[in-house]
Formats: sequence, structure tokens, C-alpha cells
Amino acid sequence: MTTEHPIVPEEQQLPGRRYTPAGIEVPAPSERDVLYEVRDGVAWITLNRPMILNAADWSLILHLGRALDRAEADADVRVVVLGGAGRAFCAGADLQSAQFYPKPDDLPDQSMPDNGMRIWRMSKPVIASVRGHAVGMGFQIAGMCDLTIAAEEAVVGELQIRNGLLPPMLITPFLTGLKEAKWVLLTGATMTAAEAQRIGIVNQVVPAADLDATVEALAVKMAALPAVPMVGMKKIINRVYEIAGMMEGFDYFGDPALTDLTASMQRASEEARAQRAALIEEQGWDAFRAQRDANFR
Repeated sequence: MTTEHPIVPEEQQLPGRRYTPAGIEVPAPSERDVLYEVRDGVAWITLNRPMILNAADWSLILHLGRALDRAEADADVRVVVLGGAGRAFCAGADLQSAQFYPKPDDLPDQSMPDNGMRIWRMSKPVIASVRGHAVGMGFQIAGMCDLTIAAEEAVVGELQIRNGLLPPMLITPFLTGLKEAKWVLLTGATMTAAEAQRIGIVNQVVPAADLDATVEALAVKMAALPAVPMVGMKKIINRVYEIAGMMEGFDYFGDPALTDLTASMQRASEEARAQRAALIEEQGWDAFRAQRDANFR
């Protein structure tokens, strides 16, 4: 372990601060939770909470939205690459964040689905560069990107059903066939990058050592293509799916035919959250995770 992230013995850990199971302090929310850089016509947006596998809290969601807006407004940006710092793309929602660093009241409410729709509506193509885990919200935001390139060792999947939740971004049925969508969403199982490519969730799988170079080569190549046809092509393709009912599918919570179902699921989700919080408080995060994932070992 480097001195950049020292291990703090349990007896020296300060109240109100968050530490990983190894004893490394998790930084408080900041603008550094998402990094932004432009080079060669490409905006590189990096989720930057590597100590907790870039799990999404209010800060990461807020600053990701700002980075996407910045890329859309930047005339020098022709293509966007979204990736994660460290060992993972995004390990889903940060289920412990609120108890340590709740969102300040003066900041706007934003959600990861808001960012998914930013990517969908953006005039510029967005490439997801996936290594390590891309599960839950991470799976969905990668799915909302126009192209997804994954390292061979990547692990992807929808875990919501394990937590008693519904997916906030229902992108999977539009990426896969019917049977594959049901398998992904009804089992909560994770899959390899190769499996994800087979069912249409990933475009290309490469060795982990080649991921960055492969994504950069693709992004630079696309950035050199004529801008107007690129914008038009993305808009046309997306519009075909919108005509086929994609927006109504995303807004399934507002579908009158599903009102009773979504209301009952919302109550079940709230109960599941309460049970999760109680278990974590009484027995710790590892106990909750062991119980949740017992059928997937």
C-alpha cells in the first residue's frame, strides 16, 4: 500500500468519517469525484472514487452531469469517453454514502437516470470504457452510452433484484432480446464481458492491457469523421428506438397499467432499504453483502 492512501488502524479512525474495510479513509465528496480532460477532440470523463470502485453517490452523480453538460457545450469536443479510475468502471449505487455525507440542501436533486438521458440526448457519441465491475447503475450508464468497449476481465450485471429494487434505467430490454433481458433482470446474475458481448450489451472485448489504447484509437478515429453526419446518425438511430416506444419504457413508473405494481414495488423497496440499513448497522456491510449474495456464490 502506498503512502498516498495510508491504512488507519481501527482505534485511530475518527467518528463521522468513512473508511474502507482495509482502513483507508474514503475522501469526502468533492469536484474531484469526476475528472474532465479534452485532447484530440475527445472529452475524457472519469469517475474518480477508486477506493470504493467508483460507486455512485450524490456527488459523483452531480459532477458527472456537469461534465456531460460541459462536453456537450464544448465546440472542441467531437466524441466523449466515459471510464472509471482504478480497478472498476462503477460498482453501482453507493449504499453507505448518505450516512456519512448527506447531500446539502442547497444542491439540485439529480439522479443517474438524468445522466443517462444526458448521454442519450447528447449530440456527440459517447463511448463507455469498462474495466472491472460495471453493475447496477454502472451497468445501466454503460448501457446508455452509444458504444461500450470492455476489458476481458470485466464483470457486468443488473443487481437490483438482489436488493429488492427495480432498475431506475430500464435499458437492458432495448440492448438484448426478450429472453436475454429476462435472464439479466430476473436473476440478478453477473456475467463476463464475453457473455455481455454475445447478448448485445458490449460491442467489443479486448485484453485489459489494451483497453485504453483501443478506446483512444476508436475515439480519435470517430472524432475525425465529419461532424454533421455523426450528429445526424446518432439522432436518427435514437429516434427509431423512441418511435418504437423506448421513452415510454424508460418511464414505466408513470405507466397507468403499472400503477399498482410500481406502488407495491416502491413499498417493498422501502422495506428492503430499511432492512438493509438495520442489518448494516447491527452486523456491518460484509454481513449484508453475504446475505444478499448468498445464492450467487
